[in-house]
Amino acid sequence: MKCAASSPPSDGGFTLVETLAVVALLAVIAVLATPSFVAWRVRDQVDARARAFASTLAYARSEALRRGARIVVCRIDATRRCMAAGQPCANGVTDWSCGWAVFADRAGTLSLLRAQPLLAAVSIAGVQTNLTFTPPAGQLIGTFRSFDIAPVVPSKATQGTKWRRCIRIAAGGRARITEGACGAAS
Repeated sequence: MKCAASSPPSDGGFTLVETLAVVALLAVIAVLATPSFVAWRVRDQVDARARAFASTLAYARSEALRRGARIVVCRIDATRRCMAAGQPCANGVTDWSCGWAVFADRAGTLSLLRAQPLLAAVSIAGVQTNLTFTPPAGQLIGTFRSFDIAPVVPSKATQGTKWRRCIRIAAGGRARITEGACGAAS
C-alpha cells in the first residue's frame, strides 16, 4: 500500500491582507454611519429639552393652582437668579438655553421650586421676559407665547422640521409641543 503525500498542516488563521481588508471595511462603515449617530443624538437632545421645558410649564401652572400663588418661570444665571430680559448668559447666549427655574412668588419674595441647568447644544428662542402663572386657574399673564427649540449648530444632517420643536403656550397656561419651527404651519 502506498502512502499518499500529505500536505503540511495549516495554522487556520487570517492572513495580513484579509485582516487589513476587514479593518478597512469597518472604517468605511464607521465613517458613513457617524453623521447619522450625531444627528440622532442632536434630535434626542432637542426632544429632551422640549419635553423638559413643556414639563416645567405644566408644573408651574399646576403649582399656581395648588398653592394659590403666582408662579414665575424665568431664565437663570449660574447662581439660579432670574435674569433680566435680553441679558446674556455667561456663554453670551440670550435665549432660554442657559437654564430656567420655577419660583413661587409670595408677596414679592421668590422661593425656588425647581431649576433646569444650562444645555448649550440646544437653542430655545422665544420671549425673554419671565412667564407668570396666576391663581385661581393657572393662567399665563400676557398673550400667547411660543418657543423655538433647535440645535445650536445645525448641520446638513440636522436640517428640516424634524430637527426642530415648537412649544406654544395658550393664555390659559397650557403648553403644547409640535414638530417643526413655530413659524411653520403645524
